[in-house]
Amino acid sequence: MFGAEKGKADRLDGSELVIGIVQARFNESITNTLAESCKAELVALGVDAKEIDHVLVPGALEVPVALQAMAEKGGYDALIALGCIIRGETYHFELVANESASGVTRVSLDYQLPIANAIITTENMEQAVARQTEKGRDAARVAVEMANLLDELG
Repeated sequence: MFGAEKGKADRLDGSELVIGIVQARFNESITNTLAESCKAELVALGVDAKEIDHVLVPGALEVPVALQAMAEKGGYDALIALGCIIRGETYHFELVANESASGVTRVSLDYQLPIANAIITTENMEQAVARQTEKGRDAARVAVEMANLLDELG
């Protein structure tokens, strides 16, 4: 089956995939939970734990360069970006949120490699806590589904 004929559930088999994760340490109480839920969901989808590479970077602005290095290294079916940016009182929030998202997208397009972007942006810590587990799981599902879709399209 191809395209619309193949359902989402058919694309959620991660048993043949190699996945890379880049996690920002900033706001690590949130990003650690994002990573834990993401890796647990990847394994639940059939990705062998040995086929998950997980690296840490200081913050969200450093995520794209690590993703780029992984993409250049090759061997990954999909990558995942994890981070947490909480609004402060300055323009810095917008800068970090916009530039990290732009960098993640650029790497994905430049390397034709799916990257699930789970760098969450929230107004406060309460919102981040409320989203941390589900967004980690969502990132895993997106990575697996898109890796399988691009394989079909390739």
